[in-house]
Amino acid sequence: MNDILRGRFFGTDGIRGEVGGEVMNPRFALDLGSAIGKTFLASGNSKIVAVLGKDTRISGYMLESALQAGLVSAGVDVSVLGTAPTPAISYLVRETEANFGIVISASHNPYFDNGFKIFDFDGNKITDEFQFLIEAELEKGNLVSNWRKIGRVRRIEADLRLYKEFCEGIIHSRGCFSGLSIVMDCANGAAYKIAPQIFEKTGASLILLGVEPNGFNINENCGSTDTKVLQATVIEQKADIGISFDGDGDRLLLVNHKGEMVDGDQIIFALAAGKNRLGTLKGGVVGT
Repeated sequence: MNDILRGRFFGTDGIRGEVGGEVMNPRFALDLGSAIGKTFLASGNSKIVAVLGKDTRISGYMLESALQAGLVSAGVDVSVLGTAPTPAISYLVRETEANFGIVISASHNPYFDNGFKIFDFDGNKITDEFQFLIEAELEKGNLVSNWRKIGRVRRIEADLRLYKEFCEGIIHSRGCFSGLSIVMDCANGAAYKIAPQIFEKTGASLILLGVEPNGFNINENCGSTDTKVLQATVIEQKADIGISFDGDGDRLLLVNHKGEMVDGDQIIFALAAGKNRLGTLKGGVVGT
């Protein structure tokens, strides 16, 4: 394998960059889709299915179309989920007939960035070795290998209910947050619809922020990268808690009733303590 290719495009969390640059453009997305498809097909599957989702960035439409064209050209059947949190794609890959999943998102970055995250059949991020294989395939540059084995595309927005049902299943009982006032900031991102829908089932009174995405305002003065408005709203509304998601909905921060931040270590401790109280904690918890 050519060592020059190692890490040329993939970083610590997939591929990410400014739209219009070397990698965040339609031509690269087309080539990347083809390379990803051929790499998965080379693993021994005669026919494979991919789940494709995105956040709310305006560039997502452009990159989604180009990426799915590349995947289809390699012989992959593409199930297009549309706007959905990153964990939903990971979950649906694991729970459906899909072989892998891709999320088009730059997470907490501004709208003018975008990126690609790839998940294997278990819903885990692909290994470094697999990334190197994709980069090697990108270097070859051959788009269509067999016209008779081109894939198909179908829309599966309805399948997002499976992820909603999974999340709702974590809630121990309907109305368990009854009487609580929660300020929720969805960062004008991927969680802007599904998060409020799920939390409504808890009986909490919701005050919503960041639920009007326009393609350009994702993570803009909102979300987990900028919690000032969330903190102020919690204090102003005398809310019990504040919840802030990032742009692709795979992380959150909390704010207590005083408007003070609750960091990741504190959240992990609270989760562990809750599981221990319920008798479901097995082993220990280590923060790294």
